[in-house]
Amino acid sequence: MPSKNKDAPKHSEAAGTQTPDRANTNAKLQSLEADRSDATGQALRTNQGVRISDNQNTLKAGDRGPSLLEDFIMREKITHFDHERIPERIVHARGTGAHGYFQSYGCHAELTKAGFLQDPKKITPVFVRFSTVQGPRGSGDTVRDVRGFAVKFYTDEGNFDLVGNNMPVFFIQDAIKFPDFVHAVKPEPHNEIPTGGSAHDTFWDFVSLVPESAHMVVWAMSDRAIPRSLRMMEGFGVHTFRLVNAEGVAHFVKFHWKPSEGVHSVLWDEAQKLAGKDTDYHRRDLWEAIETGDYPEWELGVQIVPEADEHKFDFDLLDPTKIIPEELVPVTPLGKMVLNRNPDNFFSEVEQIAFCPGHIVPGIDFTNDPLLQGRLFSYTDTQISRLGGPNFHQIPINRPVAPNHNNQRDAMHQHIVHKGRAAYEPNSIDGGWPKETPPGPRDGGFETYQERVDAHKIRQRSDSFGDHFSQARLFFQSMSPTEQQHIIKAYSFELGKVEREHIRARQVNEILANIDLKLAAAVAENLGLPAPKAGTVKVKGSQLAESPALSQMNHPGKVGIKGRKIAVLIANGVDAASVDKMVKALEAQSARPMLLGPTSAPVKAADGTQLPVDASMEGMPSIMFDGIVVPAGKASTDAMAASGLAKHFLLEGYKHLKAMVLTQELLATLGLKEDKGLLTGDDQKAMDAFVKAVEGHRVWEREAAAEAVPA
Repeated sequence: MPSKNKDAPKHSEAAGTQTPDRANTNAKLQSLEADRSDATGQALRTNQGVRISDNQNTLKAGDRGPSLLEDFIMREKITHFDHERIPERIVHARGTGAHGYFQSYGCHAELTKAGFLQDPKKITPVFVRFSTVQGPRGSGDTVRDVRGFAVKFYTDEGNFDLVGNNMPVFFIQDAIKFPDFVHAVKPEPHNEIPTGGSAHDTFWDFVSLVPESAHMVVWAMSDRAIPRSLRMMEGFGVHTFRLVNAEGVAHFVKFHWKPSEGVHSVLWDEAQKLAGKDTDYHRRDLWEAIETGDYPEWELGVQIVPEADEHKFDFDLLDPTKIIPEELVPVTPLGKMVLNRNPDNFFSEVEQIAFCPGHIVPGIDFTNDPLLQGRLFSYTDTQISRLGGPNFHQIPINRPVAPNHNNQRDAMHQHIVHKGRAAYEPNSIDGGWPKETPPGPRDGGFETYQERVDAHKIRQRSDSFGDHFSQARLFFQSMSPTEQQHIIKAYSFELGKVEREHIRARQVNEILANIDLKLAAAVAENLGLPAPKAGTVKVKGSQLAESPALSQMNHPGKVGIKGRKIAVLIANGVDAASVDKMVKALEAQSARPMLLGPTSAPVKAADGTQLPVDASMEGMPSIMFDGIVVPAGKASTDAMAASGLAKHFLLEGYKHLKAMVLTQELLATLGLKEDKGLLTGDDQKAMDAFVKAVEGHRVWEREAAAEAVPA
């Protein structure tokens, strides 16, 4: 042992004396403690120490008027939030994307003067980025979450960014609450858990205290939050926008993207397994679909409301927590979008693309939606932080195809060598260039829609934003019984992860009971809580009892089983003719059959031919496929009947309600009974029935029987 230092200063803790080292250590600790903050019992203040009287509403001109730039509280809050993390996006960090094009169905001049919607022969390039909201870049694709659906149109009048989600509403009504919502849904700050999910106390604490979130939360608890594929998601612009024609006539519109492959989801058990077995499931699926030529397509449509009808609904068009039911205002198709090219470099394109809701072109304009108003400021501010300065528009993926000349020079990452001596306007030195373009019906300068505003400056929510439950109730009651059960299970799972019982009880009694008492009672039972007898507020009736357009069951798609992945299980001794027959039947429907063997080695057929496989059953489990077929061949069937791996593959597919074609021997071995999606044989009749079952996505009638099957 080292000898003690005889000259070391002595101290007596009892006498309160300390060595210099101990004194220095304590001083450092006190200094560190001085930098710690405990908000318990403290007033809410700005960063400059000013007490805040209203943290719920942006300063507006009247309760339904535009948000005001002078709102220093909102700007400080949003600015700080925008710059919290670099370089990863604060929200929507996990994403992927693809190139494509948009083509209008016709001339929509009566609706808008936007050039890309005028000529059906015009091809407008687009780039689309899909994303999850909550998790970081390394999180899983199949977590329960909202998906971003952002489209950049490279029009010849400038870039138009339609920055939306796969759900048509949002959690909050006013942008000033966005930092609060995101802080609540993000991993908890003390331990950075959970990653990529919302099943934790801070999220449910927030939403149970903010009733305006009820509608969005019930969407997030539905199957919409666990999509089968990015190709099978609807997209929504969320906010109400304006389209303005050449005569200056405006209409309110809601933007919709309708996928040609239908709207489909995975089951929750599949979503959890996929997160472990293929974190990149969605991005891989999109990439492979484009590489194989199964180009995803969406139809762009709008719900159109004349300005004279702004107040005819039982909800406010400016409220981003509300939809316009399609039964009240049908979606008018405008054109189609096709994604046909994968990125060449993920970072340069997917990571560096910068979307901003404020990027619009003549013929498109904003409304006074207070969430949209805040986003117009926030997105540009965020991109400046993420991409190193205000010249992010010069990055190739963000660069417009239209020329852009102005006097905004210098700054970080400036790549343009500007000529001329005058960096101001007006000027005479450079002949006055670049010059303004007067407004006009064709090739005119952008002209903001002239909306009269005459109101007091006020921090207040419009009374018309006060109904938080009628549309949440409409959504739940419009679901099929199967979808309702999935929502009940989702609430039960998520709230079951919440540690504090008072938060669980508040969500059940003060939110779910106001949506639907059966929903609240079922979730309460699963959580061991008393079932509420009544809601806490009087919910006004909706104009509709149900909206069939809200159920995914009513969106099967228009392209059959095109692009669906079908597992073809084979082993040594398989009947090669049966394999060929099944594969050809699937390819005739533009499906993607994949041969799976016990291992990755080729399989020897009964006639001696070698059949190369695409993967092993273990390497690509059943959760990665939309259906399963097993060709004939006694030796092959016997091998599968004796294989735990093969039996697990098939039982798991059955449990997840997949359409399946088996041999009679395997059916007996597994102890399963035929249903409309569990078939036998390899003839055309069996394959036709199989295709029809895959078109329905799942064999929903099987769900009760499947719950008893271990897998």
